[in-house]
Amino acid sequence: MSKEMKVPTVGESITEVTVGQWFKKDGDQVELDEILCELESDKATFEFPAEAAGILRIKAKEGDTVEIGGLICVIEDSEGGEKSAPVETSAAKKTSAEAPAKKAFGTGEIKEMIVPTVGESITEVTLANWIKQDGDFVTLDEIIAEVDSDKATFELPAEATGILRHVAKEGDVMEIGGLICKIEVTDAAPAKESAPAASSSAPEKTTSSNENYATGHASPAASKILAEKGVAASAVSGTGKDGRITKEDAMNAQKPAETPKTAAPTAKAEPTPAPSIPGSREVRREKMSSLRKTVSRRLVAVKNETAMLTTFNEVNMKPIMDLRSKFKDQFKEKHGVGLGFMSFFTKAVCVALKEWPAVNAQIDGNDLVFNNFCDISIAVSAPKGLVVPVIRNAESMSFDQIEKEILRLAGKARDNKLSIEEMTGGTFTITNGGVFGSMMSTPIINAPQSAILGMHNIVERPIAENGQVVIRPMMYVALSYDHRIIDGRESVSFLVRVKQLLEDPTRLLLGV
Repeated sequence: MSKEMKVPTVGESITEVTVGQWFKKDGDQVELDEILCELESDKATFEFPAEAAGILRIKAKEGDTVEIGGLICVIEDSEGGEKSAPVETSAAKKTSAEAPAKKAFGTGEIKEMIVPTVGESITEVTLANWIKQDGDFVTLDEIIAEVDSDKATFELPAEATGILRHVAKEGDVMEIGGLICKIEVTDAAPAKESAPAASSSAPEKTTSSNENYATGHASPAASKILAEKGVAASAVSGTGKDGRITKEDAMNAQKPAETPKTAAPTAKAEPTPAPSIPGSREVRREKMSSLRKTVSRRLVAVKNETAMLTTFNEVNMKPIMDLRSKFKDQFKEKHGVGLGFMSFFTKAVCVALKEWPAVNAQIDGNDLVFNNFCDISIAVSAPKGLVVPVIRNAESMSFDQIEKEILRLAGKARDNKLSIEEMTGGTFTITNGGVFGSMMSTPIINAPQSAILGMHNIVERPIAENGQVVIRPMMYVALSYDHRIIDGRESVSFLVRVKQLLEDPTRLLLGV
């Protein structure tokens, strides 16, 4: 009796997956829950475990796109297969151990790597930089390059073990599916040929029934974490199936400490940069990243295609600052996150958007689309450029939930780990130029939204209060809006309502 294994449901919006790589070959004996292959969606990579023990019959090849529910493989129930399998496997391993002496190095197979699909709306990417050089020996799943799209940066792992041959150059713009490099598939690293003594003892280790392809092999998620930490996979012991290195293993791995003795010669060997000559007129030129080019194009389009106008007001921040000073310790102790200004502004904006729905709307052709929810985009300055992750349904979130979500999204933005889904959508944007010391600005609308709120730095200024001149911490706020959909009365009233809620934050709790 055979067991048909089909593509499982991996997410609501995912309709198909791509077979990344097979860890087992057609006809291999597999055990229950043993990892057979990896399935890649447009958002993540998933491991595909065996649902039964038996003989594997592969139906979908590497690179095939299979719909949810589609047939991936069949596991045939074989009688006596378990007894004969170890003998065949041991013999096969002995043959493979002797192969390098006869086969020298290459297998003759060429693996062509193409630009993968990284998102529905992305049609091309730019090769940012090669991490591995042309002619380098690379191993399966080792990160060899970085590619930039107009929304994020993606790492490109090797799809085979062998010698890397570059096809595309750094800075090249390639369409999805374009050839990026080739890998001359090999049995082992070139260095192993020159070490007969080591290779002669290797068969004893490789013939162990407890080791197979998965032993010491890191999953894609684990490989990425190890690469960021600078830890080699060989230095990590895997706790997964058959010794496979899991994501948890990678997160717990520690980078070996460098000794001062090895660090000192390296520091001396580094050439010192030539001192700049006073009065010199040197020029440095570098290519714009895909993200920077896209942001530039969209900002210009917004200026040209919208009737953008900005209205200003000022907010007395003393009530919020007093409230934060009084409860910040208790808030952090209870919720595990600090109480910042952004949660107050987000809550105030959500209340004002409900009262003035045109500010939360957008133009679609000849229609006006009004949103009865508040997906608030938060502008974050990331290493690659400006990104705008989205807080979904912020109107139904509490202060601590908003603070935790902002902290999570900002951290992922700084690490260039934001997914496309986390940056898509949004009905209204908040940007805080005050963290960089901005006193006043006119923020540009984040299309297709119709408005954006700009926060600025807090400065103590003299103001008139109850007939007296007092010093208060004041902040200028700016609302840029599309005059085609938002009238002056609505924009000014919206900003006044935000000011009112911020200067008396108890209104946010009472809903008045």
